[in-house]
Amino acid sequence: MKKDIHPEYRDVVFFDTSSEFKFMTKSTMSSEETIKWEDGKEYPVIKIEVSAASHPFYTGKKLFVDTAGRVEKFNQRYKKK
Repeated sequence: MKKDIHPEYRDVVFFDTSSEFKFMTKSTMSSEETIKWEDGKEYPVIKIEVSAASHPFYTGKKLFVDTAGRVEKFNQRYKKK
C-alpha cells in the first residue's frame, strides 16, 4: 500500500441541531468548533440538520423544514447586482 494517501480518522461529535441529539464516531471531517463530551475531553463538532433522532422515517413524526427561508437566503446571496 502507498504511504500518506489514506485519510486520517479521528473522533468527532456529530450534533443534530433539530433534535439536539449528539453522537461520537470516527470521521475524516474536521471542524474549528469543539464540544466537551461525556468523558470530559474536547472533540471537534460537526453540526447536521437531520439524523436518525429527527428523521421522519425513524421517528414516525412529520418534520417541517424551512425550505422557503433557505431559498430566499440563496437568492439574496447570489442575485445579480
